[in-house]
Amino acid sequence: MPNLRLAVFASGGGTNMQALLDAIDDDLLPATVVGCVSDRSTAGALDRARAHDIPTAVHSPSDYDTPAAFGEALCRVLDDWTTSFIALAGYLKKIPAPVLHAYPNRITNIHPSLLPAFGGPGMYGTRVHRAVLDAGVHWTGVTVHLVNDAYDDGPIVAQQPVPVLPTDTVDALQQRVLAVEHRLYPAVLRQFARGQIQVQDRTVTVTNDSLSHPEPPPHAQSHN
Repeated sequence: MPNLRLAVFASGGGTNMQALLDAIDDDLLPATVVGCVSDRSTAGALDRARAHDIPTAVHSPSDYDTPAAFGEALCRVLDDWTTSFIALAGYLKKIPAPVLHAYPNRITNIHPSLLPAFGGPGMYGTRVHRAVLDAGVHWTGVTVHLVNDAYDDGPIVAQQPVPVLPTDTVDALQQRVLAVEHRLYPAVLRQFARGQIQVQDRTVTVTNDSLSHPEPPPHAQSHN
């Protein structure tokens, strides 16, 4: 089975990156995290990477004159790491065109709702869960999708619903959604590693009948 050479992009604490690392350690994901990219030097994801001796790079769009220059700088880093696949894990910046062109259908993102609901610019983290509660919907969930040139707009690869409970607070809902994110993302990336996912325009086909969701190892629960 091919081993994904995975670059993880993260702007925050990096719990989804930790879930990927845990899945790799538990032989649930045939991948190697070759580097962590962030737009924030204070991102907790960078600390998690360094704790695993994973190379890190900090590049912000504001450091460059144009999006193209930003993208070219990212591509140089990714080339240095011989990256084969990119996983966005709480990354808040738009992926520039040079990176999209270099990794067609090889960039995924995980979003804490059932897209296209509660997605788009500015919809991330607790903002999503607050919007879900304010809307009074009975179901939310998690979406893994391919990345294109618009926020939360790429072809959907997998989704898993999460019920919204009458007693839910933003924090309670976020924690339950995160637990699903931490199971779903490694499972989807495993399917990419196995060559089970085919993409034609906006249609994603998975060659097996259903997505396998491995139970998280006990230590994964502590990363929520």
